[in-house]
Amino acid sequence: MSAATGRTAWAVAMVAPLAALVLLVAAPDLDAVWEDHPAHFWLVLLAALTALALALVTSDAARRRRDARVFLVSLAFLTGAGFLALHALATPGVLLASPNAGFVTATPVGLLVASVFAAASAVELGPAGSLALMRRARPAVFLALGVLTAWAAVSLAEVGPLNDPLPEEEARGWLLGFAVPGVALYALAAASYLRLFLRRPASLLLAVASAYVLLAEAMVAIAAARNWHASWWEWHLLMLAAFALVALSARREWRDERFADLYLDATAHAVREVSVLFADQQGFTAFAERAGEAETARMLQVYFDRMVPVARRYGGDTSQQGDALMASFNIHGDQPTTRSGPCGRRSRCNARQRRSPATIPSGRAFAPGSTRAPRGRASSARSSRRSATRSTWRRAWRGRPRRARS
Repeated sequence: MSAATGRTAWAVAMVAPLAALVLLVAAPDLDAVWEDHPAHFWLVLLAALTALALALVTSDAARRRRDARVFLVSLAFLTGAGFLALHALATPGVLLASPNAGFVTATPVGLLVASVFAAASAVELGPAGSLALMRRARPAVFLALGVLTAWAAVSLAEVGPLNDPLPEEEARGWLLGFAVPGVALYALAAASYLRLFLRRPASLLLAVASAYVLLAEAMVAIAAARNWHASWWEWHLLMLAAFALVALSARREWRDERFADLYLDATAHAVREVSVLFADQQGFTAFAERAGEAETARMLQVYFDRMVPVARRYGGDTSQQGDALMASFNIHGDQPTTRSGPCGRRSRCNARQRRSPATIPSGRAFAPGSTRAPRGRASSARSSRRSATRSTWRRAWRGRPRRARS
């Protein structure tokens, strides 16, 4: 398929739902009625769970890479999922005999809030702006969850303005008021992601842009549709299709970097100084052969309980395999390249580990020989830029490693 044919097919697929909505509204005889409460509940709940799953995986990717764009996308999915779940609970007979204003307006409010995050994610932040936002990531998530909880509590308590049923004409005005800014923000976000797609083609970027177009059309359908008619069911399907499209596209990507195509330029093309500390135990193999599995596991637990907090105290991200400990500094780019930067942190961490009581308590259970216990030591330490490797690291591997000082 040529590029021109692909663009035409995409445009037709995006316009088709809106054309169907216009046809149903213009020809009321075609806008059939189907009132099925269980089908509505499970359809909306499925869309909410899909959005929640996307929110969790994008939030994890944003946390690992300190990427503000992916974090804002995760907030869009989170708010959409939360308010959609409230709409699912508005199904007659689930929690309330009839939905009140809080539950009726939950979906358009959620889509409007999500559109704000979607539009914000389209802004190309620099390294400083991205890190500044990520430092406030946790309060932002708690704020979003707090708003969702408060909305649900007021709606369920059947008090205040959210308890009053909305007349159809008044509800139409509110829904239209939510739709106008929401559609504008989703259109802005979709256009920005399409420009980004043209600059660096990736299926995930096109999927996110398409999802924003479908969510904008869903807001139009919410304002124009009649309850339980075909046009009303359409916006439910549009929301499910939007979230499912992103999920399927992300599923095709490499597991550890599913959302790499969404990264800001500051994340995707950044060159930063990174320092890595490797440490293992002297005499571990001989000890493990004599001590047995239970005693070896106990010894490793004691060792890592002492070494890992030291590395994390200096800002290191740790991982363990066997008796080896690896601590990486500045992998997120949030440590200055000065004395307090990655090299300095690694050096101070190494010195601290050597001074700390890293020796496993002596005794028959822990000794690899008759009287000595395995000692923690830094077998190598590497500080490098991507363009070069320090010669000191190469020298650290030459010859037989020295024993750590007690």
